[in-house]
Amino acid sequence: MFAYVTQTNLTRLRSRSRAMLRTDYFINGEKQMGLFSKKDKKEFAPNIDWIIVGLGNPGSQYANTRHNCGWLTMDRLAEKYGIKLTRIKFKSFCGEAVISGKKCLVMKPTTMMNASGEAVVEAMNFYKLPIERVLVVCDDISLDVGAIRIRRKGSDGGQKGLRSIIYLSGSDNFHRIKIGIGAKPHPDYDLAAWVLSRFTPQEFEKMNAAFDNAVSAAELIIDSKTDEAMNKYN
Repeated sequence: MFAYVTQTNLTRLRSRSRAMLRTDYFINGEKQMGLFSKKDKKEFAPNIDWIIVGLGNPGSQYANTRHNCGWLTMDRLAEKYGIKLTRIKFKSFCGEAVISGKKCLVMKPTTMMNASGEAVVEAMNFYKLPIERVLVVCDDISLDVGAIRIRRKGSDGGQKGLRSIIYLSGSDNFHRIKIGIGAKPHPDYDLAAWVLSRFTPQEFEKMNAAFDNAVSAAELIIDSKTDEAMNKYN
């Protein structure tokens, strides 16, 4: 049975189409296409003071792995501030929160770890923010499980998500909170297998405290108290 489109309905469809804007995003590294209304676009348009990015990989196979410390920290932050990271924009799951009196965009890039810079730079360009107003949370294999290290700037230290951000933004002058996931069990252990492994129950107890500490450190950094955060958590 065929459904016929009347001239009146066709006019309505065209009118609705003009009210929609196409946007592209990435899931598991693959380009997707979606539609956002003008109303949705306005929700992403207010001024933003800071961008907070938690690095990780999308997909259930990566959930709760060592490499997803950044994502897990953003989940903890979202829980604390009562926001949902469900909107898709800037190749990320996004939400907004007022933290330490500043309006912040909270992001979980879906580009895969090694292309995280694509998401960060797109958001920076949209809001016309300098790299100094970006805070990145990521994992670090050189730190013991649950330890935290805060830096104002610096090299990527072998972390490929940081490397992507530095390369695509052209600067390493951004704050970062690194969370320790522990070194490989032995030198011959495959690095990819290690960072994509999951924590033991004992390790995850330490990580739970680390996520809370990382959120508290982020609050201090956003409040222009980086030295205090470093003294308290480094």
